[in-house]
Amino acid sequence: MTFVDRNRSLKQTFVETNGVKLNVVEEGDGPAVLFVHGFPDGWRGWRRQMAAVAAAGYRAISFDTRGYGDSSKPEDAALYTVLYHVGDLVGILAKLGIERATLVGHDFGATVSWNAAVMRPDLFDAVFGLSVPPVLPGAGPSMLEMLKAAGKEGAFYMFRHMKPEADQEWADATTTFPGALYWMSGLPDASEAWGPMDPSKDMHRPSPIGIPPFADREDAETMIAGFQRDGFHGPLNIYRGMQPYFDQAKAFAGAKIRQPAFFAYGTADSMVKMRALNEEDLKPAVPNLQGFLPLEGVGHWPQLEASEAVNEALVAFLNKRKT
Repeated sequence: MTFVDRNRSLKQTFVETNGVKLNVVEEGDGPAVLFVHGFPDGWRGWRRQMAAVAAAGYRAISFDTRGYGDSSKPEDAALYTVLYHVGDLVGILAKLGIERATLVGHDFGATVSWNAAVMRPDLFDAVFGLSVPPVLPGAGPSMLEMLKAAGKEGAFYMFRHMKPEADQEWADATTTFPGALYWMSGLPDASEAWGPMDPSKDMHRPSPIGIPPFADREDAETMIAGFQRDGFHGPLNIYRGMQPYFDQAKAFAGAKIRQPAFFAYGTADSMVKMRALNEEDLKPAVPNLQGFLPLEGVGHWPQLEASEAVNEALVAFLNKRKT
């Protein structure tokens, strides 16, 4: 292992598994907590949570998911389905000699984490999800199929991210990455914030303030340089792999997440505001939901916008099970 950047307590290694090489970063010792980032992000987006978890006596593990940062970037979108991402989690635990771990996921990483809990309850003993509630396989049409049937294919942002031209639309990371941080956060006026169903309010518009103050500037600049170097084809492939996953995963239709779980989200998150969300909505899929935390005025980046509140809730959730 080697030390990582300015923080000498972070250790880096590369794990080869599932046909890819993954950049894995660790901090601390104790029961394992595996962090899974979303779009567009990387392991650095979890730096504050890793420090809090490590200080509380846990082994914090984060990584660049396939397509990101210093991990492999397969070209084929078929290699980015949730099944492949869950396989990467399984492979990381195996390579690091870890028998069980708690999952912490944000955005697409939350989707991966919820589904991993369904598929491998023997490995993942609890889930802490941020921003995206459980989207599990069903027997009927998927969310994407229902939106397409309703004529929303031209409006909903995920369909736009699936198109080949999205790679170029995102290419200038000096603009698009700060834009995604700002417009998806709780900072802009609601009338101007990211609109998942409004192409004129896309998340990658130029930010009026550059990198928002809630983000770690050094980490943001490092990620911008990485996206400028490698592009967004890999990261955007998660959207191109969504419907294939729903098609493949019918065997899990009706499955529930029975492990202890916690869900936190920002009330100013445009994605969450698309539909009313309350604790009871999650109980059918997550009967052992032990926490539900709305963060007032926070947008799509609670781990950055409300780090202290998220850290407090996460450590309390972990400690409750530890004792």
